[in-house]
Amino acid sequence: MLKSTALRAALMSLAIVGPLAAAEEQQASRLPPLPQPLDPILQEMFDKRRAMGGDIINLQLTTGHAPKLAKATEAVAFALRFDAVTPRNLRELAILRTAEIVGSDYEINQHRPLMKICGYSDAQIDGVAHWHDSTLFDDKQRVVLGYVEQVTHGGNVDDPTFAALEKFFTPQEIVELTYTISNYYGNGLLTKALQIKIETDGRLTVAGKC
Repeated sequence: MLKSTALRAALMSLAIVGPLAAAEEQQASRLPPLPQPLDPILQEMFDKRRAMGGDIINLQLTTGHAPKLAKATEAVAFALRFDAVTPRNLRELAILRTAEIVGSDYEINQHRPLMKICGYSDAQIDGVAHWHDSTLFDDKQRVVLGYVEQVTHGGNVDDPTFAALEKFFTPQEIVELTYTISNYYGNGLLTKALQIKIETDGRLTVAGKC
């Protein structure tokens, strides 16, 4: 009886680990799959993501080839997502527009669902790219979008745009927004250069609360 119970437990463990291992061994970009067994740094990162309710997405399966950099990048991403004081819905708006400007289909695919979580309608999400001509965004959102446009097109933000930003946001929030935009601009370039594949199986990064 004890042997039978132990066997069933082992089979269940394999059933759980098997799909996860298969995901970690897939080719997620133009780079080869991650070496197995995983680097301990990556294993700790992946365990943390799962514990937070997120999936291991192709971004991590690609950047994991440089474990220490991947860990440092994750720390920045989580700080922006969970520790910033700027309203999350505005940061997600900045991220989506940044991804559109840099042309990162990968980041767009990951952050459209996060926009939904943050309360944006389908019409608003579809209208971000044409916000100049849209009536779907309030003054504060339009100021953020205007700032994104100038930061991502060379970074030379003119005085009127920055003055409008200062009317709505504190210095800390302005730094957070600027970090968010620049971080996801670089991330977008990375996803394009390494041809990171868009998830077609519903895997989503750690969403957190909006």
